[in-house]
Amino acid sequence: MLMDEKQPFNSTQEPNQQQKNQSNPHPNQQGAAPQKSQIQCITIIGQIEGHQTMPPQNKTTKYEHLIPQFFGFLENPDVKGLLIVLNTVGGDVEAGLAIAELVASFGKPVVSLVLGGAHSIGVPIAVASNYSFITPSATMTLHPVRMNGTVLGVVQTYEYFDQMQERIVEFVAANSEVTSNRFRQLMLDVGKVAKDMGTILVGREAVDEKIINEVGGLTEAVAKLKSLIAETNS
Repeated sequence: MLMDEKQPFNSTQEPNQQQKNQSNPHPNQQGAAPQKSQIQCITIIGQIEGHQTMPPQNKTTKYEHLIPQFFGFLENPDVKGLLIVLNTVGGDVEAGLAIAELVASFGKPVVSLVLGGAHSIGVPIAVASNYSFITPSATMTLHPVRMNGTVLGVVQTYEYFDQMQERIVEFVAANSEVTSNRFRQLMLDVGKVAKDMGTILVGREAVDEKIINEVGGLTEAVAKLKSLIAETNS
């Protein structure tokens, strides 16, 4: 039996057309590609790990992981700036200073934001950026250098401690508006921390002491970083 030459519309084409309509319900409107951010975020969290590996249950920041990241961001032309977010209890002095030097020598705009806290060796990292923020409830603990393990009770040990401490003091003073004498005074204060030496600064107090530039949160930090990027590119 011969088929009629006037065949009806091929129904097998309808699902394909329906799929196209579903994937693009507004065929006259082309979807804009998502804009790629020019900002990279780096977190400094937990304890800053030094040459000794911390127990696996500890949250740590490993400086050997950050070094190649900084190099990659510096060489990547699509990365225009860095946002450093800190919530750290501190840790190894030399590892912390190494990270701080990476931030300070980074050839692109960097803004830091202290969330929760930036204690001990986290302070130099926080001030190493081009501009720093701290949230109203965040804290920063300033205290003298400490060491775990066996310590020899000789004059050379004290001189070594003092030399290491001065490295921190001079770095903070060079990268913020606080003077070295004032920062040293805050570190050695005996009236703020029970059974210990040092000072705890909360939010606005860190700004009043000229260690941090401004009180603010994520929105303010990103806006400032974008303005620094615009100034650099202009």
